[in-house]
Amino acid sequence: MSFKRLVLPVVIIVGLVVAYFAVVLNWSYSMGERAGWVQKLSKKGWICKTWEGEQALVSQPGAVAEKFLFTIHDDAVAEEVNRLMGKRVALRYEEKVGLPTSCFGDTRYFVTKVVAVDDITLTPGVVVHTTPASAPESAASAP
Repeated sequence: MSFKRLVLPVVIIVGLVVAYFAVVLNWSYSMGERAGWVQKLSKKGWICKTWEGEQALVSQPGAVAEKFLFTIHDDAVAEEVNRLMGKRVALRYEEKVGLPTSCFGDTRYFVTKVVAVDDITLTPGVVVHTTPASAPESAASAP
């Protein structure tokens, strides 16, 4: 058997695996944003350490909170989420499909950005402002 017959199939298989990971890591099945309160964020894993978190999504007061489980790869984003812990935030995420093993994260949802949310919409037309509104200036200030 020649050397080319042994090496060529290995090179092709390695090339296909590399191409697969390049596509899966750079392509998003979906993108979105979810608003709520981050309840938990921890860095975990035996070998591959990833930030894993849990966000409580509440649609109406008194409703049962839905949990949104997510993964963060960027330490700067994880630090920002930790800084905003306990406040209402919007998490921007990308959903990645087809990643084998939990070495890339425990979930399919990878958070790329966090934004603090100041207003809480209870129902259409009903908004709770979490920051104090500025008082209107009085027009009748003349003696």
